[in-house]
This record gives sequence, C-alpha cells and structure tokens, in this order.
Amino acid sequence: MAEQIKELTTKELADWIQQPEGILLDIRPLAAYNGWPLKDEPRGGHIKGATAIPFKWAQYIDFKDIMDNKGITPEKTLVIYDYERENTEWLAQKLKGSGFENVSVYHKFLEEWSPGQNLPMERLERYRQLVYPEWVHGLISGEKPLGFEGNDYVICHSHYGYEQDYHDGHIPGAIPLNTNDLESTETWNRRSPEELEETLLKHGISHDTTVVVYGRFSHPDNRDPYPGQAAGHLGAIRCAAILMYAGVKDVKVLNGGLSTWYEDGFETTTEETKPMPKESFGANIPGRPEIFIDTPKAKELLQSDNGELVSIRSWEEFIGNVSGYNYIEKTGRIPGAIFGNCGSDAYHMENYRNFDHTMREFHEIEANWKENGITPDKHIAFYCGTGWRGSEAFMNAWLMGWPRVSVYDGGWFEWSSDPANPIAAGEPTEARTV
Repeated sequence: MAEQIKELTTKELADWIQQPEGILLDIRPLAAYNGWPLKDEPRGGHIKGATAIPFKWAQYIDFKDIMDNKGITPEKTLVIYDYERENTEWLAQKLKGSGFENVSVYHKFLEEWSPGQNLPMERLERYRQLVYPEWVHGLISGEKPLGFEGNDYVICHSHYGYEQDYHDGHIPGAIPLNTNDLESTETWNRRSPEELEETLLKHGISHDTTVVVYGRFSHPDNRDPYPGQAAGHLGAIRCAAILMYAGVKDVKVLNGGLSTWYEDGFETTTEETKPMPKESFGANIPGRPEIFIDTPKAKELLQSDNGELVSIRSWEEFIGNVSGYNYIEKTGRIPGAIFGNCGSDAYHMENYRNFDHTMREFHEIEANWKENGITPDKHIAFYCGTGWRGSEAFMNAWLMGWPRVSVYDGGWFEWSSDPANPIAAGEPTEARTV
C-alpha cells in the first residue's frame, strides 16, 4: 500500500519556501519552468526558488546521479509540484522508496499560485527565444504559437561544413545552414557585413524574419561520429549569435537541439526544402554591432572596473597545458581574464547544459558567475578559442536579460596570434576563477 504523502496548502508552501534547508522541485517541462505558459496559466514561469527536475528525467536509469548533481540528497526536505497531480504523487512515492523521508506535494499551482499576484514567481527573461519541440511543431503545422508575431519564418538545421548531416534527417521544412557561411574559415570570426547579407538573402532571411536554429547531438542510428556532428548544437548557437549581430530581430534556439525533437516523439524527414531567397535584408548590417567585440575593446575591458573578459574554456586550456585546438599552436590564457569553465574540453559545454543538452537551469549558471564577480551590472564579454563556446555563454546571459553582454570574437586564436599580446600560464594569480 502506498504511503500517505502530505499535501501542502498554498499558505503552507508560501511559508515553507522561506526555509533554506528545503528544496522545491518543479517537475513540469523545462519550457514551463523557463516561462512558457503551457497550460495557459496567467503567470508563466516557476515558483520562486524552485529547482527544475522535469518529470521525464525520473524515467532515466541515472536519475539518482541527476539528483545528486543538483544537490538533492535524502537528508533534504522536499516539496514537489507539477501540472499533473498523478506525476507529483508518483515521484513522491518513488523518492520515499529511495530513502527520502521528508517529502510533501503541492497541487494548487494552476488554481492558486499562478493566479495569485502576490505569490512570488520567476522566469527566464527572454524565454520566448528559447523554444521547445511542440512550439516548433505548431509553427510548421500552420499554427501561430505564442511568441511568433510575424508571418515569415525560416528553420535552420545548423551543420559545420557537412550538409549530409541535414540530409540524414531534419525537422520538416528546415533548410541547411553551414556555419562556414557565417564565419570566416581563416580567422573563424564573423564574416563581413557584405558577406553576411549575401548569405542571409540566399537563405531567405531578412531583418524581420523569425529564424529558429537547431543542431544535432547524436545520429539517429547511433553510428560513429562524422564531421560536424559534435558541433551541431554548439554551431547552432554560434549561428544564432551571428544572426542577432547581423540584425535579425527574432532569433530563436530550439532548446536541446534535434535530440529533444526526437525525444518528444516528433518525426524527421529526408525531404529537402529549398530556401526562398530574398532581395533585400531591409536594414543595415550589423544591426546589433555590440554583440561582438574585437581585440582593442577586449583590452579596454581588461583595464575597466565596469567590465570583465570571461574565458569559456576548459581548465587545461586556461592554465596552458593544451591549446584546445589542432590549428592553434600557442597555449595559455589572456592575463586578467576570469575562468568561466566550459567543461572538459574545447568541444563540450557540460557546465552550461543539463545531461540531455538542454540549457542548464539559469539560476545555477548565474549563481556560479556571481561568485566570481560576473554580474549583470558590468559589460561582460565571453571568449573561447574561436567564438563558439563564448557564443553559448553569451546566449545564456542574453536570455537572462543581462543588458551588456558580448562575444570577444577573436578569442584565444586571435589574441595568441599577435606576439605583442601578453600570455599567462600556470595556476592563476591575476585572475579569479569560477
């Protein structure tokens, strides 16, 4: 017989969330946590202070590891809430059976908490730019989903110089977008305004086109990685940053890339969609030049009290043990930069993503940054080797609504290519570390 689980009232939960030893688990989909009103609730987002543990994660064999990584251990007091009562009760019983003794549930989110204007909630500031599979499916099905306010859209399947990745299976209606068309294969910086305009018009993109970008993480038949595969989603975010820089007003990223599309049960196709070229972009390029900075501005930030240069690289790269790339010879770091810790190497961003490649809970990223003086009141410029990882960190901060964030486009590649630029290595003394 199932154990009786305590159900909290709205007043009891409002009092409970003030207790620092308790953890409130929001097990709704990540899109709902970030702000999408999936049940037409009057206020989208999550109860202030909640931790995101989507219900579907509880079905995975490594669920315990997921909980451990979030610091959710049996001695903690938990309260769980969801849209669906049965999901909440099921997970509460599962946790009870796994050694969690203090577990309660809350069932009045839709009826009382979301409508209650005085009850605290939070959301990702620009959540509408981080879309989810059902939203994209609605778009291609002819609906006009929340957050799509135009009449013209293009869905881009990002790849790095390997269009076969697109032909192996893509979201219906998507067109291929080669990252090499948006950045130079010599410097890896964004291309000139003239080159960008040519590429965008060829792909049917003007300044008022809604553009959804995504990439692939793993191949559907699980074969060995092929060129461009590992770069799929990271490349998509790089493309998104360059599109924003160019002046495309409404750029959206599919959270988790093609993996989430598959996981949510949607089909891909091998049927090619041809872009419908445009004659005019309709605005000057770049429309948002502040998104990228170059070396002179990076040097200014290093000397400023109101700015920081943040290295989104691995520790081994940061201390100079490796360059991270086979085409970059020099090792080390930019003196004075803060270590932003991407993850294990130059091709992964584990510290900015959940295990399923969706964007990590934004509160966690912001808390890590804050500990090291990376705060929204400063001009923050992220960099890596050649701009890809820096672009993903930038996208996190921009989605949070940070007002002055940029990518130092040249990164370590450009900085280390100039013998006049200083280089540091070894355990840092001049830089704070996350």
